[in-house]
Amino acid sequence: MVEATLAVRVLKNGNLSGFKVLDAVAAGKKFTAFFTRKTDASDVRAAFGGKKIGAVNGAPIISFQNELPVLEVADPEPELFAGRNVAVGTRNGEPVHTIIEWLVYHFDYFGMDGAVIFNRTPAGKDAAFLNELKSELAKVQRPLQVVVVESHFPLGLGDMPAEHHPYCVSEAPGHDRMEIPESDPWLAPLGEVSIYEIARARFLQQARAVANLDVCDLLYDPAVEAGPKSSAQVENNPFEIAASAPGQMVHLIGTHCYPWRVRKNTLPCFADHVCLQFDRPKLRNRWCVSPEGLKSENFMKFRRISKVEIGATAPFFRCMSIRHPVSQSSKIVPKTSLVEAESLIAIAKNVFDFKPVRAPSLVTGKKSRSKSKRTAIVTTMKNEGPFILEWIAYHQAIGVKDFLVYTNDCDDGTDTMFNLLQSKGIVQHRQNPFREMDLKPQHAALQAAENEQIMKKADWIICMDVDEFINIKVGKGHLRDLYEAIGNANMISCTWRLFGSSDLDNYEDDFTIKRHTKCAPEYSPKPHQAWGFKTLFRNNGIFKKFGVHRPKGLRPQLWDQINWVNGSGEMIAKTEFRNSWRSTSSTYGYDLVSLNHYAVRNAESFLVKRDRGRVNHVDRDQGEAYWFRMNNNATEDLSIQRRIPMMERKLKKLMADPEIAAQHKRCVDAHQAKIAELLTLPDQQEFYNILTGRRMEKLSRMHQHFGASVFLAGPRSVPDEIIDADHAEDFEYTVERTETQH
Repeated sequence: MVEATLAVRVLKNGNLSGFKVLDAVAAGKKFTAFFTRKTDASDVRAAFGGKKIGAVNGAPIISFQNELPVLEVADPEPELFAGRNVAVGTRNGEPVHTIIEWLVYHFDYFGMDGAVIFNRTPAGKDAAFLNELKSELAKVQRPLQVVVVESHFPLGLGDMPAEHHPYCVSEAPGHDRMEIPESDPWLAPLGEVSIYEIARARFLQQARAVANLDVCDLLYDPAVEAGPKSSAQVENNPFEIAASAPGQMVHLIGTHCYPWRVRKNTLPCFADHVCLQFDRPKLRNRWCVSPEGLKSENFMKFRRISKVEIGATAPFFRCMSIRHPVSQSSKIVPKTSLVEAESLIAIAKNVFDFKPVRAPSLVTGKKSRSKSKRTAIVTTMKNEGPFILEWIAYHQAIGVKDFLVYTNDCDDGTDTMFNLLQSKGIVQHRQNPFREMDLKPQHAALQAAENEQIMKKADWIICMDVDEFINIKVGKGHLRDLYEAIGNANMISCTWRLFGSSDLDNYEDDFTIKRHTKCAPEYSPKPHQAWGFKTLFRNNGIFKKFGVHRPKGLRPQLWDQINWVNGSGEMIAKTEFRNSWRSTSSTYGYDLVSLNHYAVRNAESFLVKRDRGRVNHVDRDQGEAYWFRMNNNATEDLSIQRRIPMMERKLKKLMADPEIAAQHKRCVDAHQAKIAELLTLPDQQEFYNILTGRRMEKLSRMHQHFGASVFLAGPRSVPDEIIDADHAEDFEYTVERTETQH
């Protein structure tokens, strides 16, 4: 009977007067010492002599004469893998059944008949694993040679937590906000990358071909999908390619794959992994090579072989829930990015005879009525009384049918105005339930709005604020013109055009879109808020919920039904589908539509805005830095003013109602009274003087000269001499990065 063979070896860990040696391998009358990372080779050589051969990831490799008796030296065993196709990699807690599946799969389909596995637990502490592995190998009936290598020194990065933790997965949701767990050098991601050169020196000199594969990696070829076949039927076999071209490296390109879900009370297995990320798949670079073609200067490293030409490429899958076992894949990858891969489903069924948990079947999104383009706005407001009617009249004029408004804690007549407008069938008004829901006002409103009938019957929806105006540049400026221009698109990003104060200090009861004409240039990559967008989207069920800037909670099975365009009608890339909230230099566009954003209006009204606080970032002041970022007066745009006559017709109809007209006047009076009250306060008067001073006026025209860090640091980071000077068009000024000022 054909049997698999298991051998266990321990690295010859040693210590040369404080210099840690990971392993020492005999080489004729000399031996090679592999030191741990961050060892200074010059210090070693000054104390003990020797010749530096090279270094891998900061770990020096030094050759010594045999008469240095301090270290125990291992004899090479190249005969173990002579003529074999060998994988060299690490085991970081994976169970025995996973390793058996990994070995059998690669033997059956790729002719891999050897493996050097570095076990990431302390030497001598994993006897149960080794005994079970030996027992299970005896059952596989394949001529495999397996060597498990252990170490008394940890092989992981000393400052990193266990590799199992989601923190060690760059694509894990909230990765940048995670609290870093305690470090664990035994189980941390691999740090002592010289293990590959150690394996080469001890075992691999006579191997036919060697691939860098961990026990969570599966080589892939389309032929595998059909099920049991011989390795000869696999066309793109990296072992065969490497053996036939000894002087070249096969570049292995690995794609992360994930389960949709692992069944309760079970450990993740290869066949659970049936999903890939549709938008930003994470890739791994590894290698396969024939040792026969390597020279002394060619080092086996983590991702490549140094100074060796790439001759071919071959794919593999990294099964992420095997290396990072978690109860839910959403802990290591955004679930909204996962889509099933037919190749992985076929492997699960035909190779592993397994029925994985599949993603819920969603054939299509909810169909919106093909000819109907009923558009609804959902918004949140607090103390915006004087600006309500202009905003509603304008958006009625361009074709918005429905308004759902959430308010909270108003004392300027805003609530009364909306109650009045609701009684006359013009809007739907709700009190914001943010306290009961324990959410920020804007988020609470959007969540509540999802269940409102006015939203459910809408064909198009946008979530926007009262200081934002949809500026349509095509046709007669009506939504129907925009919808006709974008064809089959079902999402339209309306990129902000930041309008400043136009140097107007005082409030007047006049149209915002008429008074304020100064704005940022179209090309405004800084500050990052300049290209924020709000999104008109078809109410078709592709996304689960409303979001401040765009719908959220993508149903990934429907990602290919997204037809998303920017304000110039150009397609948005799928890499933006899940989280994007702002345009970039490659995605901004204003040709068909923009969103005029009058964030500051005039200095007096800004005092009131600051006093009432924000609906989203409620913990952030709207101070000098906010005014500096959002007050843009560098150029002029009058395009929206072509729509003023159509807006005036709608406004005239609203104001013809004496109750509405009277309530508007009360809101204006309250706004003016609040301004007067605030200006009696010394700190508010000082703030007003800063906003209206020459310094801020000039800064509002200098944004193109500033680096991103200036907008984080705020206006006081810009010296007077920079502000006062005349600068060439290409002049740039920046400061060191700091925390965002508000």
